[in-house]
Amino acid sequence: MGIVGLEERDNIELQEFCRMLVASAAALHRTKHEPNDLRFPSKTNDLTDDEEEEDRLVCVTSGVSFLGLALVNRLLLRGYFVRILVDNPEDVEKLGEMRTRTNNNKISAVMANLADVESLSQAFHGCRGVFHTSAFTDPAGLSGYTKSMAEIEVKASENVMKACSLTASVRKCVLTSSLLACVWHDSNQDNPSPVINHDCWSSESLCIDKKLWYALGKLRAEKAAWRIAEEKGIKLATICPALITGPEFSTRNPTATIAYLKGSQDMYQSGVLATVDMMRLADAHVSVFEAMNKAAFGRYICFDQVIETEEVAEKLAQETSMSKNKIMGNGSINVQVRYELSNRKLTNLLSGSLRYCYNQSQHCF
Repeated sequence: MGIVGLEERDNIELQEFCRMLVASAAALHRTKHEPNDLRFPSKTNDLTDDEEEEDRLVCVTSGVSFLGLALVNRLLLRGYFVRILVDNPEDVEKLGEMRTRTNNNKISAVMANLADVESLSQAFHGCRGVFHTSAFTDPAGLSGYTKSMAEIEVKASENVMKACSLTASVRKCVLTSSLLACVWHDSNQDNPSPVINHDCWSSESLCIDKKLWYALGKLRAEKAAWRIAEEKGIKLATICPALITGPEFSTRNPTATIAYLKGSQDMYQSGVLATVDMMRLADAHVSVFEAMNKAAFGRYICFDQVIETEEVAEKLAQETSMSKNKIMGNGSINVQVRYELSNRKLTNLLSGSLRYCYNQSQHCF
């Protein structure tokens, strides 16, 4: 796989961020002249601008990342005010310049440290919700996702949840986990069901034995989030996406892509190697967040496609600059248990959201 330097990747994402701001500003401008356009929400209340911002302000961690950009875009199109959390003053300055250049007052940036609960709580102040997308990158751009990064991810998840509990304005949190937190089972010991859904958890010991650090990090980070949410009474939902794809995903999101595909041959054999487009995943985050006001809760598996044929595996291999054998092995299926992935819970929620939005003369996507 071709490696792009970390600074170059950051510049690519910032350029994409600027393009996204221009597009979202244009889309929001159109809604003023096309209030019944089903693609975009219309303002239906009598709140002042300040009251509207207070009611619809959310914070996104790792907002200038592959998934973060898509999520910010969807939130802006749904009429939210978005505060992006970054970890250095240079990014704050760059994002401020882009906000001025695009004349988009619905977005802002704040510097905070994921290792510091107080810093996070200050960043979340005034926000009604938090999206923790937990996008960690290897600074060297070479080793993918290491065991130490898994430990950092768990600690960051704990800190975000603690900060949410300390911030009076925060009502709910959506955490991005991974399908890998659900699919790694020891078929000899667990006596598993053939269906993998939102109730399934991966085996920590199996992840450790196979050195699947990305799976282990996502698994432990999600469990830590649920533990603190229960202790502190935080309204939490987690989304467990398959391999996140989209335009140039292997170069724009290399750390997660390399790490996710470790063990891909076993996943292909077991029927659980799957992908999800970043825009669909972003839509799912927003829909789950909005549905949490009603009945949405718990975990949601999110995927578009299961990699089941040699043709599809070869396409994925080409997109990631990996060999087809690296993805699927020799192609023969020789496993004790072959699973079926189920995202019925999320599908039902999204179907209900579409019906609701249609009835309100709006469209969620």
